Amino acid sequence: MTFIITLLALVMVNPFTPANNELSSRDKVEIVIESNDQMKFNMSEIRVKEGDTIVLTLKHVGKLPKAAMGHNWVLLTKDTEMGPFAQKAVQARDNEYIPADGEGTIVYTDLIGGGEETTIEFEAPAKGEYVFICSFPGHYALMNGKFIVE
Repeated sequence: MTFIITLLALVMVNPFTPANNELSSRDKVEIVIESNDQMKFNMSEIRVKEGDTIVLTLKHVGKLPKAAMGHNWVLLTKDTEMGPFAQKAVQARDNEYIPADGEGTIVYTDLIGGGEETTIEFEAPAKGEYVFICSFPGHYALMNGKFIVE
């Protein structure tokens, strides 16, 4: 019994564990965002801290296949406007609706269909407000939101 009490005391004062379970700035921030067959994301705003490591999972909770109702999650640079980017993306069918030069994007997921999911990991950009969209043709008007970095 004394051994167990001693062991518990050592664990409680371990200098390698964060005090009060505080998260360090190096921890990963996990975000799950859903898309559906009605061309909607379940989030219109995501807030993170500058430099956070983001692990973002896109889940397509619909049933329609990628060819009919594909979705992706694309984080645009600050100076990129949704409309012109989406027009350019329409021409990039062979690259899952991401312009081949990647211009205007910070990061993006694969294009997925109903029942699928995909995950990306990236570092949050500089403080500011960014826009995220689905770049499948015609979806950006309904499938967009704010990615706010504090």
